[in-house]
Amino acid sequence: MSRIGKSPIEIPAGVTVQVKDHVVTVKGPKGELKQEINPAITIEQEGNHLEVKRPDDSRENRAMHGLYRALIQNMVTGVSTGYKKEMELVGVGYRANATGQVLELSLGYSHAIYIKLPPEVKVEAKTERNKNPLIILESSDKQLLGQVCAKIRSLRKPEPYKGKGIKFVGEVIRRKSGKSANAK
Repeated sequence: MSRIGKSPIEIPAGVTVQVKDHVVTVKGPKGELKQEINPAITIEQEGNHLEVKRPDDSRENRAMHGLYRALIQNMVTGVSTGYKKEMELVGVGYRANATGQVLELSLGYSHAIYIKLPPEVKVEAKTERNKNPLIILESSDKQLLGQVCAKIRSLRKPEPYKGKGIKFVGEVIRRKSGKSANAK
């Protein structure tokens, strides 16, 4: 049995879950999310708990069991508390500026980069003196937030020699010694 799939999902107060025609709809104070599920997987609601069940132990059903349980758990957490990611711009002259749903990045290229973000993602850019600029992204959809962060990071990945680039706050970048340290 899937260890993730068999654990029940706790539904906090203020969150409603509805299953209709193989579509799970989760509503809460932070918004509404929908997820289509495989017809083989069944979802049972008992009070403030949800249980994801599978018909048999075939390889495909075992894989989907844990997957859909995790996706529904992420939806419940997203609409109740939300998700937040912080990214740091490391490098001389790197800047970020947020205007509405448009993020303007200056990353050492000859031009500024403008990214239009989806309406589900809230963005904020902070610049403090003697600190690296921060980009703070918030959303109720974990998948979408991760995708947006990956897109922003791909514009200038952290490089191993100087550590310059866009990285997550708290992320440790393995540094390499330059060629002068290797020559003997």
